[in-house]
Amino acid sequence: MNLFAEFKARIADAVAALQAEGALPPDLDATRVSAEPPRDAAHGEVSTNAAMVLAKPAGMKPRDLALLLAGRLAETAGVEAAEVAGPGFINLRLAPSFWHDRLRDVLRAGTAYGDSAMGAGQAVNVEYVSANPTGPMHVGHGRGAVVGDVLASLLAKAGYAVTREYYVNDAGAQVDVLARSLHLRYREALGEEIGAIPEGLYPGDYLAPVGAALAAEFGDRYKTAPEGRWLMPFRERAVAAMLALIKDDLAALGVSHDVFSSERALVQAGGVQAAFDYLKSTGLIYEGVLEPPKGMLPDDWEPREQTLFRATAFGDDVDRPLKKSDGSWTYFASDIAYHYDKYRRGAKTMIDVLGADHGGYVKRMTAAVKAITGGEASLDVKLCQMVNLMRDGEPVKMSKRSGTFVTLREVIDDVGRDVVRFIMLTRKNDAHLDFDLKKVTEQSKDNPVFYVQYAHARAHSVLRHAEEALPGVDLSPELLVTADLASLTDEAEIALIKLLAAWPRIVEGAAEAHEPHRIAYYLGEVAAAFHSLWNKGREAAELRFLLPDRPDVSVARVALVRGMAAVVASGLMVLGVAPVEEM
Repeated sequence: MNLFAEFKARIADAVAALQAEGALPPDLDATRVSAEPPRDAAHGEVSTNAAMVLAKPAGMKPRDLALLLAGRLAETAGVEAAEVAGPGFINLRLAPSFWHDRLRDVLRAGTAYGDSAMGAGQAVNVEYVSANPTGPMHVGHGRGAVVGDVLASLLAKAGYAVTREYYVNDAGAQVDVLARSLHLRYREALGEEIGAIPEGLYPGDYLAPVGAALAAEFGDRYKTAPEGRWLMPFRERAVAAMLALIKDDLAALGVSHDVFSSERALVQAGGVQAAFDYLKSTGLIYEGVLEPPKGMLPDDWEPREQTLFRATAFGDDVDRPLKKSDGSWTYFASDIAYHYDKYRRGAKTMIDVLGADHGGYVKRMTAAVKAITGGEASLDVKLCQMVNLMRDGEPVKMSKRSGTFVTLREVIDDVGRDVVRFIMLTRKNDAHLDFDLKKVTEQSKDNPVFYVQYAHARAHSVLRHAEEALPGVDLSPELLVTADLASLTDEAEIALIKLLAAWPRIVEGAAEAHEPHRIAYYLGEVAAAFHSLWNKGREAAELRFLLPDRPDVSVARVALVRGMAAVVASGLMVLGVAPVEEM
């Protein structure tokens, strides 16, 4: 359970009881009442502003109302003390038995601990990666892939119905460039000496095997043929091959999608026209002339009438063109149509995970989603900043395979999938990330992947030793739930249980804020608390997890260790990282 949601419910019950007695008036608005950790941990475990919020409408002084509520809350299960502080805040101190019961909750649920019904099955569409199908993915794509994939898993754990989507940009000029690059490799496979790759074409070696396959399929049919004859089939083959390459890279990273949407298919099916017609029917399309861009001199500007969308009516800085001068759709028109399509498929909450170079996209697309859905849907754009790839502090810049950058697959092959996934979440998505290929594989507390994985592995080491030290004692989670946990009184033990009990709130808070990095941060805290407790046992024998001459204490501590392992495993599963049992 989310213990703060539990105490908010208890506060509501206390208010209702006082209303029933006539001590408080009916119909008090309690929407702003909160239950959360106090700013200073010395003040207890739960703090509420209930008296501050309700005093004025109740016609009472805040402290007087706080005293009434505190008296009620002090009588509820697990509350050791309810204290009034300052002008009327109520701080609750919870008994050790309350925390022991939370550990039992963990043991009952196992890795399902933290699962929430908060989302109530609401549909959420998370679009991520969506890299142009023009070559292998680079490390920056990998960051967006992990952020999107973990966010989707997090939302699913919080009770949302999540669709994971990849938008294939296969209708733009870049795929024509890809087809021309492939034709060059096709000629190369037929024995032509192509020399250096011309400027403007894709230089990577990844197109060579595709060109060889086409040479085997077509022979020299298209070697000297005009572009008009080969551009379409080469484009289709190139996009299919690049998508297969991308999907293979994503599989290596443990990333999957439910839907791959094609821009070309959307345009051909009339999706852009449908979105345009809808906006026009609502009066949001007009013919007009835009002001010159800021900073552009008048003689650099050629005013011309364009087909414009009233984006400013929905918070954008300027109205936006939907058609080019030749009458074809702009990229923005296709993007509007794509989000309109997602909305018509049932998504009222949309999340786009994009690269930092899409910063100028946010306002216009947010405005478009409001307009195209009549305000029924929302869009949250998560921008992922650059990844600085290094090896022992030195920049790593180029790959022969791609021709210009280090590929994601090369990094996965170098350090492993789990390392890549975890490290991508060690900073918030909108902050730059330093990824040192040497440091992320070090076995030290400064390596967050190792530190968390080691906590889980160390816990399982304790569990294996416990079976030897306590022969005949059933240490399964089902039996540990019924164990006497009263001996768990050390402040470090209680502190660890408090952290474990926070997991449901962490899940709900991170899901609500669309911030998956919070999970990695939390796991680091849990690992630190567990390692600290382990070290205390090394310094003081009586605090060791296993005391053969005190089986009751040992069983209680095994319960704590198993609970910690379950929560860490639960968190790692959200991150898509394997919770290893041995290192």
